Amino acid sequence: MVAFTKGHGTGNDFIIIADPDAELDLTVEQVAVLCNRHFGIGADGILRVVRSSAIPEGVATLEEEPQAEWFMDYRNADGSIAEMCGNGVRVFAHYLVRSGLATIEPGSTLPIGTRAGVRDVTRSATGYQVDLGRWKLSGDDPLVRVDGLSVTRPGLGIDVGNPHVVVALASEAELASLELHRAPDLEPPLPEGANIEFVVPGEPLVRDGIGHVSMRVFERGVGETLSCGTGVAATALAVRHWAGANAPSNWQVEVPGGTLGVRMFPAEDGEHVALSGPAQLVFQGEVDLV
Repeated sequence: MVAFTKGHGTGNDFIIIADPDAELDLTVEQVAVLCNRHFGIGADGILRVVRSSAIPEGVATLEEEPQAEWFMDYRNADGSIAEMCGNGVRVFAHYLVRSGLATIEPGSTLPIGTRAGVRDVTRSATGYQVDLGRWKLSGDDPLVRVDGLSVTRPGLGIDVGNPHVVVALASEAELASLELHRAPDLEPPLPEGANIEFVVPGEPLVRDGIGHVSMRVFERGVGETLSCGTGVAATALAVRHWAGANAPSNWQVEVPGGTLGVRMFPAEDGEHVALSGPAQLVFQGEVDLV
């Protein structure tokens, strides 16, 4: 039997398994069964809590930041390995704090290792804020065809540690009409795939110096989710890019699971983007790995 905790960030839900010494060898099939909402626990992915020193990917993050004791080994619901998860990092940090494995004192930072590098987590008014690091336009700007829309739409490729394609829609009615039961088609296709975000600007776009948008997302390796943290960040970055030089650097993004905040700010190595929002643990249990 393996102990687990279920948690979520704005409805983006995860199975958390503590494996400090990297003794578990989770297979693709085991992850897929555990995440299955009919035959398993049900989740958008698995967060394995492992000491950075215990796995090669973690050792690499220790070279970047020696204080990054814990590594977030994230798996998508289909068992595939993902580089990063913005909601997952906040839930991961909340689990560490609640379990007594780490602390985040006021004004302090908790570094967490991920396959996209070290991510720094702090407390915020809404829960936790994670610095997602430098972002960039990826140059991958495919046309996107999705069920529910009669014509293809142009996408903007953005990299925030994992790949995204953001698509602008004209209205909330178009956003509601999307049928995300299968992955949107990209032309040209991207070899590693991408998370696909569909966004509608608020009316007005900017209120009290803060940008407002609504979003739905199809996550690579998962399907439509109630929220995608890195997708929220990519969405705000894309809309600011389209809006031009006078667009704000603070955004609120509405997703089906709630509201998340995004902030862009300068750093020594270039502009960073930060994501803030809640994280909750909802229940614990034990499960057989079959």
